[in-house]
Amino acid sequence: MLLESLEAQNFRNLQGKMPCGKGLNIIFGENGQGKTNWLETIYLLATTKSFKTARLQETVKFGEELAIVRGTVHQGEDINRILQVAMQGNTKTLSVNNKRETVQRFLGQLHAVVFNSDELEIVRGNPDARRKFLDGGIVSIYPPFVQTLADYNRVVRQKNSLLQSAQTNEFSAEKTGELLAPWNEQLIALAARIHKARVRFVERLNEVLEKKLFGQEEVSIRYASSLEGKGDLNDYANLIAERLKLRVQAELFAGYALVGTHRDDLDILFDGHDLRKYGSSGQQRSALLILQLANLQVYFSQHNEYPLFLLDDIDAELDYKRIGQLLEFLHDKTQTFVTTSKESFVEKFGETAQVFTVSSGKVTEPEMNRNAHF
Repeated sequence: MLLESLEAQNFRNLQGKMPCGKGLNIIFGENGQGKTNWLETIYLLATTKSFKTARLQETVKFGEELAIVRGTVHQGEDINRILQVAMQGNTKTLSVNNKRETVQRFLGQLHAVVFNSDELEIVRGNPDARRKFLDGGIVSIYPPFVQTLADYNRVVRQKNSLLQSAQTNEFSAEKTGELLAPWNEQLIALAARIHKARVRFVERLNEVLEKKLFGQEEVSIRYASSLEGKGDLNDYANLIAERLKLRVQAELFAGYALVGTHRDDLDILFDGHDLRKYGSSGQQRSALLILQLANLQVYFSQHNEYPLFLLDDIDAELDYKRIGQLLEFLHDKTQTFVTTSKESFVEKFGETAQVFTVSSGKVTEPEMNRNAHF
């Protein structure tokens, strides 16, 4: 998988094109010029989402109605595809080779893994960030899973609405249970699928985890079901069905769904200790990179090619020693895009990279890159 070029029109402050090198691409420039925005366009083409905002309309340049991001992707021997995401108001239009596509069909065209300060929520934030990490990895190797997640979230929203209505109208637990039955039936089937997929994905991550890539501490992960200790997790559908029956009164009192995979978590440990509670900032960064690199490897084992790796403001998050170890690990594996505002970074790592300067949202190839080896 190779991203050959990028183009942006009215996406934040971006205008114009950026050619892409096969290996390491360094996007250099002062703060506020648009370096991260170019990474965001790549992530958008890969996921149809932004890693900076949940509201894509915010990415449209002020005063404009339409923003377009386009990329040319090369796969295999001779397969080229032009991917495009167009945003107008609340509408997002996806197309491949000028043909409109559904989200499911679009998602299989390009994949990218991102490392930035926001992604540190995976190791130091709330469980939702870790669930999204797992679900994003699963979608990357099985795009139809995105529909399972959408259906599950819809059922939970409907169930929450019903519980709040039952609470307001002071329904009995028995009547509430009857009203919840059809929603719980759907929730059981969907949660069983999600649980199975997440458990298997964690197993695959563990198979390829470089546990000591950056130091002496050993990283380990395990899927933590909210139903752990409540019964046989190998018979998940029957277990969650039993718990749903037992928890009707509690759910009615709370006014929202208390049972399901939306309550699960991923345990991330350093030498057996909870990284979120006891890990240093450096250990947390290292663990996130190890997880993301395992994500790359799982994708490779499924597709026999690596996804793109995006690292935003890399030298603010990692010291040069760890950056060197990381880039050595990635060499000849992935097409990598990093942003930096430091000339010292370009001088140290730019010799074998494609280096671009970003100024006011536009990309140029700087003087220092003319003698780079490609």
